[in-house]
Formats: sequence, C-alpha cells, structure tokens
Amino acid sequence: MSEQNASASSMTHILIIDDETQIRKFLDIALRAQGYKTLLAENGQKGLALLALQGADLIILDLGLPDLDGFEVLEELRIWSKTPVIVLSVRADEEEKVKLLDAGANDYVTKPFSVQELMARIRVLLRQFQHATVETSFFDDGVLKIDFTQRQVFLNQQLISLTRKEYQLLSLLAQHKGQLITQPQILKDLWGPSHQEDTHYLRILVAKLRAKLNDNAVHPKYIVTEPGIGLRFLNVSA
Repeated sequence: MSEQNASASSMTHILIIDDETQIRKFLDIALRAQGYKTLLAENGQKGLALLALQGADLIILDLGLPDLDGFEVLEELRIWSKTPVIVLSVRADEEEKVKLLDAGANDYVTKPFSVQELMARIRVLLRQFQHATVETSFFDDGVLKIDFTQRQVFLNQQLISLTRKEYQLLSLLAQHKGQLITQPQILKDLWGPSHQEDTHYLRILVAKLRAKLNDNAVHPKYIVTEPGIGLRFLNVSA
C-alpha cells in the first residue's frame, strides 16, 4: 500500500455488523491490516446506534442478524444515512440481490468470499462516496484550535481524538459561534429529518464532546445548553 493510500485509509472508519464472532474478528484483522479503522456490532440495534453516535464511511452488513433482519437494518439506516453499504450473505439468488439493491444496498458479496475481492469493492465504493469538504478557516482561542480543512481539533496544542459525530457537532456549533442552534436543526444536520425526536442521541453526544474538551456543563467555556431550545457555542472573541 502506498503512503498516500495508507494515509487515506487510516482516516476511514468501517462499521461491521455481523453476529458471527469469527467473521467479525476476521474482517477486523483484514481491514486493520489495510489501515482502516473499524467499529464492531454483533446485532442490528447496536450497529444502528454506533452509526448514529460515531458515524462511519462504509458499512459491511450481514443479513442473518439475531434481532433485526438485515433488510430491516438497511431500511432503517437509509431513512437518515447515505453511508455506502456492502451486504454479506450466504443467500445468492438474483431475486434477493435485486431486492437488496432496491432497498438501498450498494453492493453484495456472497459467503464464502475472497478478501481481495471485498477490499477491491470497498475501495471502489469509497472512491465513489468520499468527497472533500471545502472549509478554509480555523477556530483558535489560544486553548482550543479547530482546523476545519484537516478536520483536526487541538486542546492546549495536543491533538484530541473525536468521533465523526463529535466532530460534526463541534464543527456545526463552532462555525456558527454565538448563534443558537436549535435541537431539531442539530438532529436534522447530524442524523436526518426522521430523527428530530431522538434527543437522547444528542445528550449523549454533547456529554462525550464536553468531556473531551474539558468543558463543564454548569460553567461552560464552549458549549452552552439553552434548556429545551438548543445549543450555543460561546463566541469568546466577540
């Protein structure tokens, strides 16, 4: 793998939703060997929660899950996510493939499968779906620095690790510093229009982000909660 490809893959998160422990471990090892970061879920509900809270660049979805059928997971996530999905299944008939593609799958791999073929399909989908976000400015108050171009966040000159959703929330607030962003607006931006009642996702996300920023909910330096309304990023330079 070239240095350029290794750098690109190291920033790419792949969510694996599969109830078979050996398949999860096998895919985890294979993907990490290629420089990808992985998220693992053994059932549909956990997979959907991980996608909602942490985000992913691509999903590998098994159809035979213990709680939800793979079709149900696919239909649910397609309501609010455009993340590309590769389906894994032991079923191989053409009618099912058409049904899956119509439901929103982007590709289909039948078990048992070749790792080389799967990696090639992943690379093709990522090339199709990844796009550069054109952002040119910084936020920097001397303690917290946000590089919107590189999507990096520094606290006291130390790079801090944020999940995709944590970064999306921080970026949304910081680029509208001083403005009140309502809960429905934030939920729509981060999870789509069908999740505007899922305020528990937002509460969890805000708490995790505050912890990483050493921010205090009672005496906030950055993220202010307007009860029942939304969030505001303090405009310290105002």
